[in-house]
Amino acid sequence: MKTPEEFLKDNGFIPAAEIDRQAMIGTFISEMEKGLKGEKSSLMMIPTYVGVNGKIPQGAKAAVLDAGGTNFRGGIVTIPPAISDKQNQPMPGTKGEVDEETFYKAFADEVKRVLPLATTKKIGWCFSYPAEATPSLDAKLVHWTKNIQAPAIVGQYVGAELLKRLGGGEIAIVNDTVATLLAAKATEGDKTYSSYIGFILGTGTNSAYVEKNKNILKLEGADADGSMIINAESGGFDKIETSAFDKAADAKTGNPGVHIFEKLIAGAYLGPIGLEIYKAAAKAGMFSAKAAAAIGGLGALETMDFDNFCAEFKKEGRDNVLDSIFADADDAKLARRLGIPVFERAAVLTAIHLAAFVIKSGEGNDPAAPVAINADGSTYYKTRAIPFDATVRKELDDMLVNRRNIHYAITPQVDDAPMVGAGIAAML
Repeated sequence: MKTPEEFLKDNGFIPAAEIDRQAMIGTFISEMEKGLKGEKSSLMMIPTYVGVNGKIPQGAKAAVLDAGGTNFRGGIVTIPPAISDKQNQPMPGTKGEVDEETFYKAFADEVKRVLPLATTKKIGWCFSYPAEATPSLDAKLVHWTKNIQAPAIVGQYVGAELLKRLGGGEIAIVNDTVATLLAAKATEGDKTYSSYIGFILGTGTNSAYVEKNKNILKLEGADADGSMIINAESGGFDKIETSAFDKAADAKTGNPGVHIFEKLIAGAYLGPIGLEIYKAAAKAGMFSAKAAAAIGGLGALETMDFDNFCAEFKKEGRDNVLDSIFADADDAKLARRLGIPVFERAAVLTAIHLAAFVIKSGEGNDPAAPVAINADGSTYYKTRAIPFDATVRKELDDMLVNRRNIHYAITPQVDDAPMVGAGIAAML
């Protein structure tokens, strides 16, 4: 009988210890450079026209909106980072189709509620749907996600349309990843950062970093001496070997063949990969007959249950299907040896791509001025199967500090980072 480790490798699963970190960093940077040139690349490398220069005025208050799911929020962001007067309400279009006026009225009413409480004139809006950024910090909606039913808004510059309903004003629109990057500035205090990275690892994943304008060759007319945040859409990276299990899980998604990197590290996909591993192992005769029959009949596996099982953690009030399937101690031990490598690989891949962004920024050469990484998301902070954050830091120490003398700092977690970042976009 093969060991779990042999079984994984025979199916093309490269264990974390055998991933060629330096080669993948090089490939990642190559894809970044192609995207910045406008050449064919798995990384979109979208210019955002948002900069990070300038000092955030302490005590400033900005009116902000945050839309990106089934609810939207309004409130006041204050520096040092704090949110007050926060209010949640359903995103227009989640409870049935809405017309243009109904859509913008919901946001205009929220701005009218909070803007009198702000000290900055500009409104910050975190708008986390697929949109094209403009030099004026507006956003043109490309299409809706998350089943929003407001077809009249597609193709519109949502900032300009909102300001029409407000009778004028100024607005700065950013997506959640860019806002997460900007939120790192709120943690500076008396510290000095040489550059910034925003990283989200939850249900999905994405990263943003600061790039010198002279390197964004597909962008014409930008100040060559300046810099701006690039939304990398890093989940799209596809220059990576995948296993038979990854391919099987990918084939069952709604968008097979795309967002390959995201499907190896993000929370929506780790459970499905685990299920494919367990089903294949059951067919190979690695489990008891009872466990094999049960896993063969399992239609889906949530990442939370996969993670909790591998961590031997029982969540109060939640039955874990894997605890009953692998009730036999030998089955459970084998299943964990098959499952934990999925999380170990995700942590190493996370560190590799963060290292690529730090290196590409060209900063971090002075230990007193590291590159700030603001990490956000449930998969990054709540994974239990392995110490995810600690693993990423250990890998970054080796890839950056020890090998290249490049310095980074993962900033303290910022609560409501999208709202905080939207407020900073309005302040800078």
